[in-house]
Amino acid sequence: MLLVLSEDLKEHLTFLLKIDAAVVGEFGRIALEFLRRGTSPKIYEGAAKKLCVPVEMVQHGVEGLMFLMTESSKHMISEVDFLDSVLVLGFGEELNQILLQLYLQHHNQIRSILSQLPSSLPAYHSLEWRLDVQLASRSVHQQVIPMLMMHLLLRRGCDSSSRVLQTDPNTLLHLISTLEAALAAMKTSHARRILRNIK
Repeated sequence: MLLVLSEDLKEHLTFLLKIDAAVVGEFGRIALEFLRRGTSPKIYEGAAKKLCVPVEMVQHGVEGLMFLMTESSKHMISEVDFLDSVLVLGFGEELNQILLQLYLQHHNQIRSILSQLPSSLPAYHSLEWRLDVQLASRSVHQQVIPMLMMHLLLRRGCDSSSRVLQTDPNTLLHLISTLEAALAAMKTSHARRILRNIK
């Protein structure tokens, strides 16, 4: 899976071209620290003074880097997909490798931090299912009508909700095969080229 980066994010991340490679690594450490404890204007001001650039530029650069790392970690993208995603930024090979190393070193920590944050969307908790088969009715004595019943339990913080879904096995098999085909299509080089050129 490739990340689709907005024009604003691309603009914010171009700041990384203007600084030394060692500073990019430091910005990655700062971004990770901000994920844990929240942002600090004093750190932005201190970095801006050292680099002789506006505070907003440093803030946007760190936040852009934070977004890149969190989205990559959230979707657990592979090394190849990460490099293909940052290719549109126009960075050199050295900077791309630094960003890749930052991602590989910290993606487990970032996923751990993200899992502790409260989410506004309900999350999957459990699924119970039952297969019902109607074998006969008053009008038709011999028939086989299978139906799959699913009880989906979702959680949002302490609140829980449930959904009851019903489908026949053929529709479920068609849905599964369609989703598997879509996932396989996303991994092709053609799809990667298209996603890379989407603006």
